[in-house]
Amino acid sequence: MTGSAARPLLFLDVDGPLIPFGGTPQPYPIYQTGTEPRETSSNPLLGRINPGHGPRLAALPCDLVWATTWMDDANETIAPRIGLPRLAVVIWPEPTDTDEHDERNGLHWKTRTLVDWAAGRPFAWVDDEITDTDRAWVSAHHPGHALLHRVDPRLGLTEADYAALEDWLRWTHDSPPHRAA
Repeated sequence: MTGSAARPLLFLDVDGPLIPFGGTPQPYPIYQTGTEPRETSSNPLLGRINPGHGPRLAALPCDLVWATTWMDDANETIAPRIGLPRLAVVIWPEPTDTDEHDERNGLHWKTRTLVDWAAGRPFAWVDDEITDTDRAWVSAHHPGHALLHRVDPRLGLTEADYAALEDWLRWTHDSPPHRAA
């Protein structure tokens, strides 16, 4: 990919990657941006969000997109906590018979929608529910580079996760896109 091509997308889930489910919640302060999050204390899990994720994510050479059931609530509640601007949001379609078939076969309900949303652009997807079935499906149905990166939901995003994303983004920038057969 050359510098003139579209930047890769990073589809970002909230529950698991940004709100870890394991361990003891850290007493993270709210990132001060001048805008207070819409909800400051109604969800006790919000205290588990490390405000350092915002600058780390914003520094990545990609376009960030919320890919979470929080949908636009992520812009109202999560983004201000970690100092991110409003991001694009994937709107999930109503479930169909195809989705039920996919679920029986182990394909995550987000996978098809994210590939459609990417429209051929390279993308990374950070989630705690990604499986090899999703990776195989994306490889067969997406003509661009894709990284499906599973985050340990007990830990959330770690230094190792950021290193993997940075390496992939660097590789993607330097590698021509593959073409589906």
